[in-house]
Amino acid sequence: MTMLRRREFLSGLAAAGAVALVPGAVRGGQARPAAAAAAPARRIIDTHYHYASPKYSEVLRPMGTGQTGLIEWNLAKAVEDMDKFGVATSIASISEPGVHFGDDAQARALARDCNDFGAKMMADYPGRFGLFAILPLPDVDGALKEIEYAYDTLKADGICFMSSYPNPGKYQGNKYLGDPLFTPVMEELNRRKAICYTHPFRAEPLYSLLPDRHAMGITLATETTITIESILYTNTATRFPDITFIWSHGGGTMPYITSRFGAAKGPDGKPNATLATIQRFYYDTAQAFTPYTLDGFTRLIANSHILFGSDYLGNAGSAGNVVRGLESYTGFTPAQLRAIERDNALALFPRLKQG
Repeated sequence: MTMLRRREFLSGLAAAGAVALVPGAVRGGQARPAAAAAAPARRIIDTHYHYASPKYSEVLRPMGTGQTGLIEWNLAKAVEDMDKFGVATSIASISEPGVHFGDDAQARALARDCNDFGAKMMADYPGRFGLFAILPLPDVDGALKEIEYAYDTLKADGICFMSSYPNPGKYQGNKYLGDPLFTPVMEELNRRKAICYTHPFRAEPLYSLLPDRHAMGITLATETTITIESILYTNTATRFPDITFIWSHGGGTMPYITSRFGAAKGPDGKPNATLATIQRFYYDTAQAFTPYTLDGFTRLIANSHILFGSDYLGNAGSAGNVVRGLESYTGFTPAQLRAIERDNALALFPRLKQG
């Protein structure tokens, strides 16, 4: 993806208009519903679920990202889709390309707007939404301020990372999550015992290797794989053991190339340190719900560390696809399927037990 120039970004913000940056503000004409929707029977907790504030939609519109679903994201339609497929709660997150497009101040404002809108969804639909708050990285100072606001004011459930962050004019190349640049952020999240969900970024130059976005899916899977390796080889996961990492899309390609990570079992049959760390992470089922994927994925990752994820994007990534894929897989017992759909998430987010 070609990085948005500053003037294009400012134009996008202007097109969005003024939007109040407080959790109680009414945005985009989406008023609080007259009554809460009936509780769905399945009670799924979706941990890979995307949303867009009106401002974020308008910022994306001129960028040509192809994310029509996010640009046209509609809260009422989103709840309707949740009800249709038995999703009780969706923990909402901003998808790639994130919120930083070269200007720290604009990134801080956009992150705040998105997080406030997510908090308003939680308030307007009690029990139906959670929030992984987006950070304006690679602006570390801004990220630290947003972490404080997200936890202490908005009561967010966790943090949303991108797998890497491009740094035009300020740093060289993309910075992955294990980079020393992010150490202050990791220190603070470790102190807060944070749950951190990560979405892959459409990083250049891999993204543009094939025409018409045909490298998109490969890029995203590879980005997740690279950032997991960044966390491992820098010992970020072991230096900050109180951070719980959730990786998108079943961990990208990591589960299928564990030898490249040096992840193995020793002569005693016990996992070495790298394999033990990999198995301590959590992974969602977005794009990882076919038997071809699940056969290998579930041999590496314990059932208790697999979370339901739909990859909802407004007009794509319906929870129904994942529900059908998981139900048709013969390798799950009913108890294991129920754990993936709900119980494993409840262990991480106990407040949802009241929903």
